Amino acid sequence: MSSSSAVPGTEPTAPAGKTRSVYRLPYPPGFTDRGGCPFDPPTMLAEYRERAAVQPLELTDGEIGWLVTGYDEARRLLNDDRLSANRMRNPRIATLPPELREKLLDEKARAGNFIAMDAPEHTRYRQYLNKEFTPRRIRQLEPLIHQIVTERLDDMLTRGESADLVPAFAVPVPSLVICELLGVAYEERDEFQSRANKLLDLEVSYEDQLSHLDDLREYIRGQVRHKRDAPADDLLSGLVQADIEPAFTDDEIVGMAVPLLVGGHDTTANMLALGTFALLEHPEQLDRLREHPELIDGAIDELLRYLTIVHHGLLRHATEDVEIAGQVIPAGALVIISVSEANRDPRHYDTPAAFDVSRPRQTHLAFGQGIHQCIGSQLVRAELTIGFTELLRRLPGLRLTIPADKVPLRDMMVIYGVHSLPVAWDATP
Repeated sequence: MSSSSAVPGTEPTAPAGKTRSVYRLPYPPGFTDRGGCPFDPPTMLAEYRERAAVQPLELTDGEIGWLVTGYDEARRLLNDDRLSANRMRNPRIATLPPELREKLLDEKARAGNFIAMDAPEHTRYRQYLNKEFTPRRIRQLEPLIHQIVTERLDDMLTRGESADLVPAFAVPVPSLVICELLGVAYEERDEFQSRANKLLDLEVSYEDQLSHLDDLREYIRGQVRHKRDAPADDLLSGLVQADIEPAFTDDEIVGMAVPLLVGGHDTTANMLALGTFALLEHPEQLDRLREHPELIDGAIDELLRYLTIVHHGLLRHATEDVEIAGQVIPAGALVIISVSEANRDPRHYDTPAAFDVSRPRQTHLAFGQGIHQCIGSQLVRAELTIGFTELLRRLPGLRLTIPADKVPLRDMMVIYGVHSLPVAWDATP
């Protein structure tokens, strides 16, 4: 079941007088159909993967894109510098109304947005930020993560034996962590969480997305000004005081902070909620993990592989002809790399559709690959490991309080997951 207001099997359109987002993929009708399993990628993607690992795909706007569903092919293309992540190469930009196109191409608005850049422009930002997300730095954050997880579970337990896991646990845990890391007050979370959700909503018009992005940027800009006046021990202050030439401008710092703030809470929040849902719907796997907590590291990788919450794919544009898997992707073509299907490729995994917390650890593409591999992957792993370990330890008898097919799914969001997850647990002495 989806909470989307769109008719199942149709491509939603923008409201009257609004522009459809250029970042929304015009997949053929029926894309959100999952064949009854909320943990599977859209059925349509599996059907395409069975035909070929790389193939042309006619989109509903008449454009021919290229769909990549094979693991080896996806990994190779994500490491290929002939495929650009620069959204300015998106041909749909030319179809926007002039005022929107001008706003999108504005250099100040693009500054620092490293996730939409190619090398060498991307390198300047990524190299600096990498220092903030090293394994050593994440280990230093683990006591904070433990404290936050413990406090959220304490709060749930004091309120009774039931809760909606999304607002009670899944969202606040990573939100509190990223706020602490960046130096943003969690009490001001309403300033960014609702706007971040709108940015990730595929049914929000492009005009409204830009408006919410402007508001979010202005909020962060205010935080940057505050850090210049009163620096602290946090990432925003570090960017303000960075020993780098030329120094980061406020526009660059804002551009770097937006994806960190948005991605820093949304990815982990949806993995915690959807991962719990998956465990509850696979009780034998849940029991095995409870009985053998030493399996947790492999179980986290299996959840990441099995769920792969970026269901709509990673977008690239070919800057020149690229030959792969017997096909030639022409220069200028839109390339959709389906990491969710790549992580279900039977050429790479045994029984890929099965969820098995005992599966031998293997590489996967849940965090992407190449220069744009998720910069916070180690932080996400730490949050998931600590979060699931404590959740299962402290909430015995954890179970859904509504039928599984009534759990509202985030079908029309960039990051897949659940909107809510009502659960209950056994009272403890």
